[in-house]
Amino acid sequence: MKTPPATGLTTSRTAFRGEGARWGALACGLVLAAAGLQAQTLSSPLASQPAPVKAKSVAAVATSAPSPDIPMGQGPGVHGANSPFPNLSARDDVVPWSVLTAVKTRNEKNRIFPVFSLSQMALRQKTLRIQGFMMPLDPGEKQTHFLLASVPLTCAFCMPGGPESMVEVKTKTPVKYSMDPVVVEGRFMVLDDDPHGLYYRITDAISVK
Repeated sequence: MKTPPATGLTTSRTAFRGEGARWGALACGLVLAAAGLQAQTLSSPLASQPAPVKAKSVAAVATSAPSPDIPMGQGPGVHGANSPFPNLSARDDVVPWSVLTAVKTRNEKNRIFPVFSLSQMALRQKTLRIQGFMMPLDPGEKQTHFLLASVPLTCAFCMPGGPESMVEVKTKTPVKYSMDPVVVEGRFMVLDDDPHGLYYRITDAISVK
C-alpha cells in the first residue's frame, strides 16, 4: 500500500489564527491536529500515484515566491498550469469557490476572524453540493472526515489558498479516496469562530457524481 502525496497536514492548526503569510507554511494542518493525529505520511491504496512529497517540501513550495498583490494564505489558491491534476469541471449544481473565497477578515487581539457576506451567510444550514480536491485525514482507502480544497495541495505547481479555500467534510458513509475532483452533498455550515480556524463545514454528506 503506497502513500498519497503529503497534503501539508503536519503543522499546527493554531497558525490559522496568525498572519495570512503563515497560512502557506501550514496549508492544511488544522483538522489533522484536531483529530489528534501526529505528523505522518498518510497511507493510500492507490498504486498509480506519484511518489510521496515530504510535508516540509510542500510547506517550502507554499511559502516561496509570494505574489506582490495577494497575501499568502488568503483567497482561493492557484491551480498551476503545469499541475498534473485535472481542473475542476464547470458545474451548475455546486457552490462556486468564487463565492466561498470572497471572505473579508478582521483582526482582533492578534487573531484573524472571517467577516462573511450576505451571500455566504445565506448558505448556512442549507443542503448544498461542494466540488473540490480531497485531502484525507486518516489512513485507508475510504474516508469519513476529510477536507475539500479549491486547488490540489499535493501539486508542486499549485499555490494553496487560505482557510476560505477549504471545506471540512463529515460524511454519512465512507467516501473512496481519489486524486480526481470529488463532489459531496450535505448540510452546509458557515463558521464564525471555529476553534480550528475553519470557515466552512459540510455534515451528513454523501458522495455524488
